[in-house]
Amino acid sequence: MTLFPRSSGILLHPTSLPGRYGMGDLGEYAYRFADYLQSIGQTIWQVLPLGPTSYGDSPYQCLSAFAGNSILISLDKLVGDGWLKQEELNDVPDFPQHLVDFGPVIDYHNRKLELAYQRFEAETSDGDEQRRVFNTWAGKNAYWLDDWALFIALKDENGGKPWVEWTEDEALGKVEALEKARLRLANQINAHRFRQWIFHTQWYELKDYANARGIRLVGDIPIFVAHDSSDVWANRELFSLDEKGYPTIVAGVPPDYFSATGQRWGNPLYRWEVMKENDYSWWISRFRAILGVVDLVRIDHFRGFEDYWEIPASEPTAVKGRWVKGPNIAFFKKLREVLGELPIIAEDLGEITEEVLLLRDTLGLPGMKILQFAWDGPDNLFLPHNYTVNCVAYTGTHDNNTTLGWWNSGEGTDNEKRFMSEYLNRDITDPVWTLLRLGMMSVAHTFIVPMQDVLGYGAETRMNMPGRETGNWGWRFTADKLQDPMKDRLAYLTKLYSRWPETEDDKK
Repeated sequence: MTLFPRSSGILLHPTSLPGRYGMGDLGEYAYRFADYLQSIGQTIWQVLPLGPTSYGDSPYQCLSAFAGNSILISLDKLVGDGWLKQEELNDVPDFPQHLVDFGPVIDYHNRKLELAYQRFEAETSDGDEQRRVFNTWAGKNAYWLDDWALFIALKDENGGKPWVEWTEDEALGKVEALEKARLRLANQINAHRFRQWIFHTQWYELKDYANARGIRLVGDIPIFVAHDSSDVWANRELFSLDEKGYPTIVAGVPPDYFSATGQRWGNPLYRWEVMKENDYSWWISRFRAILGVVDLVRIDHFRGFEDYWEIPASEPTAVKGRWVKGPNIAFFKKLREVLGELPIIAEDLGEITEEVLLLRDTLGLPGMKILQFAWDGPDNLFLPHNYTVNCVAYTGTHDNNTTLGWWNSGEGTDNEKRFMSEYLNRDITDPVWTLLRLGMMSVAHTFIVPMQDVLGYGAETRMNMPGRETGNWGWRFTADKLQDPMKDRLAYLTKLYSRWPETEDDKK
């Protein structure tokens, strides 16, 4: 089977699923969503990053590149497993149905996860099957799990402060200080190991269910990691940090027509020369881990492997930076040498150079085409007539407005609307399904649409606004929307444009 057959799917972060506990999780509605996808011929579920979040609740600024977000654990499945009792879930607050109120939701889930861990500790011993399974899993994943569990236990002990604000010996990983912390925080450390075991167990069960129904999961590797993460704390030699652990140079992008000061992301930059010396072992571990969790991986800011914008950490904006060459093709050759074929989608949006395109095409990776970006003139590479087969088309991504919001808010300018009408030789009365049809009918081997566009929702359901620190990632839909008649319209276009999955009878 080809890695990228002609197909289509939906972009939906699991937090947006329905459910009674204030946020989508890996329980009933995740399975119902997989059934929904199968019923309308969709074979892709793009889930975005799944890691533990911090301030701002963005999965693109995770506390770990390896750990899962334990708040996604299904509490109902914990009842089924015997780690919670049903009556312990009778105190669910009246959470909003259409919005994740992250603070109260996280507090509630943490209380229930602590109860589950206490019961696991009380009711299992070393000879029990469940304890054996847990210990086996923890041992297999110790290469990241031990650092994560110690990091988050110390972070909790320090009131959630960034690791550079802990005691110096613990911040800088002094052996004696960490040995004392492991003894002092042994119970908390094991509780976080337990949560990761439960998360990954539930995730693998959901993945198996989806895969059995012909659905492939698309995950995400943000190229840079957060400074306040177990990855940086435990691997300081791999990052450009000073003797106290603070970044000396940080990531971002230079000024452009969107921003006169550019974007200063603040992520610490890699010491690529050090990574090369140890054969990119941290990156290989990272790819191996994510490819165990999903079927395909989108690399966020793919450009950074060819060149990246380096900003002195002392600078308040991204204006005073410079382009620095990345590891380029040697990095990917090493990945392929160790991991084999790489099921990667390259996020090649923004200001992209010929060198970046050459790297993408030399590797044979599909790039991304965003239909909302297409309408400023006939030479625009996001117009469908300029697509090649080896690309992934979208109406918009999690960083875009919804298509209806884009159209109604003025982001889609009058000139762009006029050009779209000329391009299609008709008046545009339904911009959402106009873009949906264009994506479906394009030659792109894969077409993905955000769930908000399937439901025809406006700007109030936008998932993320880049540059806005808070107020993102909160949108949810309700269970009745799985029966919304628009699903039949999507199924029709999927069949009409040959994106419906092939059956065994079709192959005969």
